[in-house]
Amino acid sequence: MIVATNTIRVKSGHVDAVAERFMNPKGVQHAPGFVRMELLKSSEEDYDELKVCTTWESREAFEGWVNSDAFKQAHAHAKPGGASAGAAGAQGGAAHGGASHGGAAHGGAAQQGQPSSVMLGSKLSVHEIVFSTPS
Repeated sequence: MIVATNTIRVKSGHVDAVAERFMNPKGVQHAPGFVRMELLKSSEEDYDELKVCTTWESREAFEGWVNSDAFKQAHAHAKPGGASAGAAGAQGGAAHGGASHGGAAHGGAAQQGQPSSVMLGSKLSVHEIVFSTPS
């Protein structure tokens, strides 16, 4: 299993409005190999931060989602420069979903009513789960 994490920096004071958009996922929950999604938030001194963590049965399942028509449809309203910008980005390209991983793909945060200036940037990382204990 893997966890794909999109870390999104948001202007201070706007994290709750952005987080609210992730409450109703836009298709990722139906993707083959999808296990779960968690949204974490924190406040730093100069910005707020969201971590959109999705767990997948395999890297291939995640890649399948990123390359699917459903992923493209979920990003239909994405605008370059925001947390939901295009599929290229972190880790070198479209195969990993780049900045889009945590935007419209999961929660529909594709700039709908949210000025792009609120989003300060994002970074995708993918990690293999080595060990996990039951909750």
